[in-house]
Amino acid sequence: MALTAGNTLRKTWWLPLLCCGLALWLARTGTLQLAEVRTLDWRTKYRTFFQPPPDPRIVIALFEDSTEAHMALWPVDRAFHGKLNQFLALEKAAVVTWDVILDASRAGGGDAAMARDTHAAIQSGTQVVLAASTSRTRVDLPAGAPGPTEPLTHIEGDLQNIHGADFALLPFPELRAVSWWGAADAPRGADGIIRELPLIVRMGEKYYPALTLQTLLAYLHVPAAQVQIKLGDAIYLPTKTRTWRIPIDRHGWFLVNYRYDQTGVRTDFPTYIYLELLVKINDYRMEQRPGATPPPDLAGKIILVGQTVTGKADAGPTPLGAFSPLVLVHANILNNLLADDYARRVPDVLAWGLVLLLSYGAIAWLAHRSVIILCGGAVLGVVGYAALATWLWTYGSWWLPVVGPLLGYTGVQFIIIARRIRVEQQARQEIKVMFGSYVSPQLVDRLVKSGQPPQLGGHEEEITAYFSDIQGFSGFSEVLPPARLVELMNEYFTACTEIVQEEGGTLNQYAGDAIVVMFGAPVPFPDHASRACRAALRVQLKLDELRSKWRAEGAKWPPVVGVMQSRIGLNTGRCVVGNMGSRMRFNYTMMGDNVNLAARMESGAKHWGVYTMCSEATRLACEQHGGDRIVFRPLGRIVVKGRTQPVPIHEIVGLKENVRAEVHECLGLFAQGLARYYARDWTAARELFTRSAALEPAMPRRDPGIISNPSLVYLGLVDEYSRQPPPADWNGVYQMKEK
Repeated sequence: MALTAGNTLRKTWWLPLLCCGLALWLARTGTLQLAEVRTLDWRTKYRTFFQPPPDPRIVIALFEDSTEAHMALWPVDRAFHGKLNQFLALEKAAVVTWDVILDASRAGGGDAAMARDTHAAIQSGTQVVLAASTSRTRVDLPAGAPGPTEPLTHIEGDLQNIHGADFALLPFPELRAVSWWGAADAPRGADGIIRELPLIVRMGEKYYPALTLQTLLAYLHVPAAQVQIKLGDAIYLPTKTRTWRIPIDRHGWFLVNYRYDQTGVRTDFPTYIYLELLVKINDYRMEQRPGATPPPDLAGKIILVGQTVTGKADAGPTPLGAFSPLVLVHANILNNLLADDYARRVPDVLAWGLVLLLSYGAIAWLAHRSVIILCGGAVLGVVGYAALATWLWTYGSWWLPVVGPLLGYTGVQFIIIARRIRVEQQARQEIKVMFGSYVSPQLVDRLVKSGQPPQLGGHEEEITAYFSDIQGFSGFSEVLPPARLVELMNEYFTACTEIVQEEGGTLNQYAGDAIVVMFGAPVPFPDHASRACRAALRVQLKLDELRSKWRAEGAKWPPVVGVMQSRIGLNTGRCVVGNMGSRMRFNYTMMGDNVNLAARMESGAKHWGVYTMCSEATRLACEQHGGDRIVFRPLGRIVVKGRTQPVPIHEIVGLKENVRAEVHECLGLFAQGLARYYARDWTAARELFTRSAALEPAMPRRDPGIISNPSLVYLGLVDEYSRQPPPADWNGVYQMKEK
């Protein structure tokens, strides 16, 4: 084995390098990058079942539809926002951050009231942070006091990489003068989802913290002048107890470790309605109404206020939801910062090195084994790598790329498997060349797969036996020369054989104009009876097409060819199947009483005026396995020659969707007539069979090649029994006198 593995490695050492190199190049394309983040979203959704709750200091307050509806009853006034800041200060909230840009000044006293109440809240110890945004179009900012917000000045790295614009939308002057603000810029990715955000934003010629970073600065009471920024490394925040390190890339962007959304699981952020907070705090603190519900415990919490109003909502897709309030993005970032819960990318050299190791290992240990083991190893490798990526993200927030590396690994496995298949196909082809001219393709495949030489022997199996024969075939041989007869039969045999093999049947033999087929062996199918019935119906439809074709060919064929009819008989039961014959030459075939009964179904069909007939066993097995689409007509009970027990027989009429309404009516009348026939009511039976005869789908003299039909057969029996009634112990069973 070691020698084989070594030879394989020497021959294919280049393959993993080629496939992984190509996959690495493709992984840089937008399509695969989008596919990669989709797989990360799946991992993110999976880990919600295992992750701890979010930091308890983070609370969401949503200005949503119900708040909008009630606020619309009052004059729209920013004074309510100021009141909320004041009320949250009463609850001793640590920071109130507004993910809402309040830029343009409004007429009236609302702006001044909000600024006044916000200043009071800050004076009482609750910090207030407002949202700002960059703007690519010129914005004239009204004059006002500069306020407490300061730019970031200690930045190392290429400042050209930092996200920003020359203009900005800032809070209105009165509010800007008393509160902090931060940039709420949240560029979306190619799929519309925010996965990374800039924590440093350029506004004009200065650099300011993003909204979440400003919130953390306010919470930790860290002045902007003390913040140290190293692009491509981290943002450093010095406090009395520690120096906070926030990883960023060389553009100053932060990879969001998105964990929490409004998913309904235990790990959601505590979320309250804007209006409810106003009302509860007002009733409990300000009005002190008896029985008022106490507001939630907000002491020391960071309250993020967001908007999600239908029609003007600040909402969109997230890794966990199709339409979520985007304030949750800032909440997740803030949770990352407070909990030191950062998403990290596994270096490419490690990810692709692991894939190369897997690929070479698979070649060394599996390339010389069977295709099944190769496929199993390939699947195991894919599943193992995907499981590792899921585990790393779930428990370590390490982002191990999946799509590109697995594309490279799969490419290696595909080529190795294709190579192995080619080797095995060469061996199989040798056997097929040797035996393919003598036995059916299914038997050749079974012989190849078994790896065992063919042996004599058989076993009992439930199958459906299929016999077909051409009506009046002796007349064909009289009017056709041998070469033309062979051409006709080859075309007929080809069409029939293709159909039965498509339905899973195994060709047993051609015997003159007869075709013998078994369904359910050597390849077992639980629905073998249904397959046999479908095959019989398809053969009759195909023969109708062939008759039209032969008639269209004019003088090439005598008239008897244009009216060719084939009778088919089916029976289902346990038979002996296997290799039978002499030790020098044998054939895979079937034998037994149930096989003989199938042959009697074919020969007996002529007596009953039908062309496709089966036993009761076939009908029951067919209906048990999806055969409810097939329409059967009960023809009575017969005792075939060589048997003593009666057998219920049925005509296979067609598929329900193909059977016309008048045929269904015919079958109904025929069934009623059959019931009266068994009751010895010859008059009623004659009347019903006469009516059904007029609706029969096949009629003598009207349809070429048709010599009778079931209604006409029973009319003859009724006339016979009317003249000479059967004995008193007659039970309706018909005794077949010929095979």
